[in-house]
Amino acid sequence: MGGDGHWQGLECFAVRPPPCQGCGLLMPPACLSLPQRSCTCAERCCMHVAVQPWEPGTIRTSCFKSLARGAGLATPAEVYGCRILAVELTSKDFKPVVQEFQSIELSCIITSTTTPDPRIEWKKIQHGETSYVFFDNKMQGDFATRAEIYGRTSLVIKNVTRMDTATYRCEVAAPNDKKNIDELNIELTVLVKPVTPRCRVPKAVPVGKSASLHCQENEGYPAPIYSWYRNSEPLPTDSKSNAKFQNSSFILNPETGTLVFHAVHKGDTGRYYCIATNDAGVAKCEEQEMEVYDLNIAGIVGGVLVVLVVLVLITLGICCAYRRGYFVNNKQNGKNYKTPAKPEGVNYIRTDEEGDFRHKSSFVI
Repeated sequence: MGGDGHWQGLECFAVRPPPCQGCGLLMPPACLSLPQRSCTCAERCCMHVAVQPWEPGTIRTSCFKSLARGAGLATPAEVYGCRILAVELTSKDFKPVVQEFQSIELSCIITSTTTPDPRIEWKKIQHGETSYVFFDNKMQGDFATRAEIYGRTSLVIKNVTRMDTATYRCEVAAPNDKKNIDELNIELTVLVKPVTPRCRVPKAVPVGKSASLHCQENEGYPAPIYSWYRNSEPLPTDSKSNAKFQNSSFILNPETGTLVFHAVHKGDTGRYYCIATNDAGVAKCEEQEMEVYDLNIAGIVGGVLVVLVVLVLITLGICCAYRRGYFVNNKQNGKNYKTPAKPEGVNYIRTDEEGDFRHKSSFVI
C-alpha cells in the first residue's frame, strides 16, 4: 500500500451513481470484481480503500443512507469508485498434461492493464537452467518451427516431446501501469507411453529353491507401475494376501518390477509375463515358461557312487601298471654308463698334426 493510504495499482475517485431502482448494488462496473456486500434499496453502495489506521490496506464496502425527498425518492450521493492500474495475469490451467506428439496450449491471460501493447516473453526453466522460448516478438531455438503465440499472450506448442516437460514462465511488461510487470509459471508434463519391457524369467528351478523374475522399462514418463501375470492371471503383490496363492511364497515390487519367490513349489510352474503401466498407456513383454522340477535324490546318489567307482578303478589300473614296469625309465644315466671295451690289438694314438685320435693295428707274430 502506498503512503497515501491507497493500494498500489488502484485509483479511487468520486462518482455520482444513479438513484436506487429496486434492490441491488449501485457501484461503478470497475469495482464489481472486488469483495462487497449487499446494501438495501435505501442505501448507496461503493467500494473504497480504507485509510483508517486500524484498517491498514483493507478494502471494504460502505453503504450510505439515501436522503428521502418528497415521496421517498432517493437523492444521489457522492461516493467512491475505483479503477485498477496494474497489469495482472492468470491462466486457465497452471499444470497442463499432454500426451507426447500432441499439441498443447499454455494459457496466459491478461486480466487488467492500461498499456495497449505490453511486451510479452516466454521462458523455459528445466534442470535449473533458463532459456528463451519467445523473445523480441520471435520464437527462439527449436520452438521457431513448432510453436506460436495464441491470442494475445498464450503459447501453443505443437508436436510436444518428452524434452518439453518443464516449467514455462509467462512475463508481461506494461509501462503505462503503476504495477508494470507481472509473471506466472506453468508446469507442463508430457506423458510418454512405455515401450515393451525387458523381462527375465528363469527356465527351470528346483523345488524349494528361490527364484527372481525381473521386468524393466526406461522410456515411459511418468515411471510405470509393473504387474506380473502367470498363465494370464494377475499376481498380487504378496502371495499371503490372497488365499488363492497360499501355497506360494512370493513378493512383487510394483515400482521395480521384481517378483521374488522365496521357495518355489510345483504349482509355480507356468507362463509368466509382465505389464508396464503409466498415465500414457501400457506395454507387455512376451510370455516365458518357468518350470519347477523335483530333485532326484536317488539319481544324484547313484551318480556320485558311479563317479567314485570310476576313480577307484583308474587308481588301481595306474598302480598295476607301475608295478609291472610300464612307467620305469629305461634311459641310461651318467653313473650307469660304461666305457666300451677297447678291442684287442687296437691302439689309439694322438698326433699333433691330426689333432684327433687315430688308430693303428699291431700284429703279434
